[in-house]
Amino acid sequence: MPRTITVGLDGSPESRAAAEWAAREAALRGLRVRLLHVRQPDPEPVARAPFLGAETLQHFSERVPRETAEGLGLRHPGVEVIIEQRTGAPADVLADAADGAELLVLGSRALGRLGGFLVGSVGQSVIARTDVPVVLVRAGETASDEHVADPTGIPSAATAFRPVVLGLDTASPDDTVIAFAFEAALGRDTALHVVQGWSLPPYYLYSLAAGVDTSADVAAQQAAELAAVLRPWRQKYPDVEVVETSRLDSPANLLIDASRDASLVVVGRRVRRRPFGVHIGAVTHAVLHHATAPVAVVAHG
Repeated sequence: MPRTITVGLDGSPESRAAAEWAAREAALRGLRVRLLHVRQPDPEPVARAPFLGAETLQHFSERVPRETAEGLGLRHPGVEVIIEQRTGAPADVLADAADGAELLVLGSRALGRLGGFLVGSVGQSVIARTDVPVVLVRAGETASDEHVADPTGIPSAATAFRPVVLGLDTASPDDTVIAFAFEAALGRDTALHVVQGWSLPPYYLYSLAAGVDTSADVAAQQAAELAAVLRPWRQKYPDVEVVETSRLDSPANLLIDASRDASLVVVGRRVRRRPFGVHIGAVTHAVLHHATAPVAVVAHG
């Protein structure tokens, strides 16, 4: 079966932006795009009225996916685009459809260029329930947003990619997340910026009370741990330039700041098999809502 990037398409500007991003990513990876349109079952009184809203239903069930596929085909002629339609609760259908896909791409309503995303309940639920990497793309995202400006300062999709940003916790690094980030940087022929935020340990206050400031030692230790985690990956991906940032700050704050100059932000989500609630982690939750670049959430054990 051909490897596929699946896109949740509902006709909204954010889902159309997600489809465009998926087509660009498919061209980089040599994959095809599957546009998945999910129609919720009509309430019984509506279902019994066959002429009620027939034109609107036809528009969203047939025209929107078809027109989106045609547009992608024109703008990305080397990418195969297929359409699939299903009926059911969007979160359930999307989570089920993610199985077997390389990526699941969803749109998120933008809060403005500096305001990041508004990730709805469907998106959060899907992210928490699938083991496939999920990419969130904000409405208004364009190819030029992921590239550096041209010599005249004008955004252009013809220039080099902005760096990929990876949030890394050296206390529990995961190979799946790290490999995804390195592959993304390699495919874009760009640098990988690895960001680590940390806080001072409890003993720091006691040392400070004793007149000894150990913050520089803690910073050196954290930087050394980050370098040690990345050393084998630098050897595995010698063509990827790696920039390490280890700083006393919230990991979420550092990633949100770094997203302003990134083509993609990569964060991890620990898989938690709990029967109730949505669990995506505090840092990932903050980045999803405030990053200005597309965000890839990679599940790991």
